[in-house]
Amino acid sequence: MPTRLAATVALLLAAGALSAPAASAQPAAALSPGDAYVLTVSTTPSRTDYDNRRVDVTGTVTKADGTPAPGIPVTLQEVVRFTTWNPWGDPIDPTYYEPRDLGIPVSDAAGEFTVPDVDIDHVGDSSLLNVQQEVQITALYDEDGDLNTPQDGYFADTTVAVDAESSSVAYTVNKRRVRAGEFLVVQGRVTLPRGINPGGTEVFLQTYWESQYDRRTTAKADGSFMLVTRIEDYDDTFTLRTAPRDLYVSGAQEQLPVTNVSRTRP
Repeated sequence: MPTRLAATVALLLAAGALSAPAASAQPAAALSPGDAYVLTVSTTPSRTDYDNRRVDVTGTVTKADGTPAPGIPVTLQEVVRFTTWNPWGDPIDPTYYEPRDLGIPVSDAAGEFTVPDVDIDHVGDSSLLNVQQEVQITALYDEDGDLNTPQDGYFADTTVAVDAESSSVAYTVNKRRVRAGEFLVVQGRVTLPRGINPGGTEVFLQTYWESQYDRRTTAKADGSFMLVTRIEDYDDTFTLRTAPRDLYVSGAQEQLPVTNVSRTRP
């Protein structure tokens, strides 16, 4: 349900079916007859960093005339967003989402709701490759609880900046000029800030422009790694990327000085 909710909300917003803050924050006279409520959400603070990862999520629900709307259940989610791998330029959603539920607070007599001490972080074992350094907080109230009838749905969102610390990757290659059928060996070491154990950091090797990566591994406890790939005649892009397991540590990227001298495709 959490993933379905995030995806459904994204689609409904794109289609204009949900009432969003940009439209709802108009004078009451400008609201359409169906806009019975106005929903807002915000966080304090609006930025997080390695040492400070928690925020208070607050919001309001008011009627179209501006008066408080008490007793309204609001579904809150934290959504970690990733940039979709799309080298072909297809008209697809450039973002994919990993949401988690924060609860369903109910607005009080003043139309306000609060969820304190929310961890702005990545939960789970999925890769952080292509993660965006900005987490979305969404708020949704659907009058009949049915996402298939979006006409009575109200949506608001805000973003929390994630100030990630930088990491680095050092490498060596066994050869700089390669031919089809030969093996390219990339060895190196990942270095993370603050003395963080680099073990488990994902390392990706791309050799062809259409592939996000062609080989992957995880760094050992000391940060060392090795990737081996057999060269194909069409390989033309040699890039090394890392993805630490901590949202607050950014990955590193290096273009490898490797040329495929037997390329047969333009």
